[in-house]
Amino acid sequence: MASGNAIRGSRVGAGPMGEAERGESAPRNRISFWCANKHETKPSFAAEAVIPDTWDCPRCGFPAGQDEHNPPAPSRNEPYKTHLAYVRERRTDADGEAILAEALAKLRGEI
Repeated sequence: MASGNAIRGSRVGAGPMGEAERGESAPRNRISFWCANKHETKPSFAAEAVIPDTWDCPRCGFPAGQDEHNPPAPSRNEPYKTHLAYVRERRTDADGEAILAEALAKLRGEI
């Protein structure tokens, strides 16, 4: 026999949410953007919002513009540099040899 709980499986406030409860939706504009790979993206903007010149393509990550025939060029990404690459930019081989010689001298107790 059921326990008599009439709202079992429900939660307080559950039910359909409609315009009456949420209020009116703001007017929207859907703007088309195209990337260099010819992907079309249509984000939705508020009617009074300022539309950006470029938008990131969600499929490939390239920048997308509003001109389908002249999309913005993809930005060039620099490859990842290791710590050693940054050190080599700052120091010459002679500097490295001098630092190594000094460190070895400290380890040997010569300094």
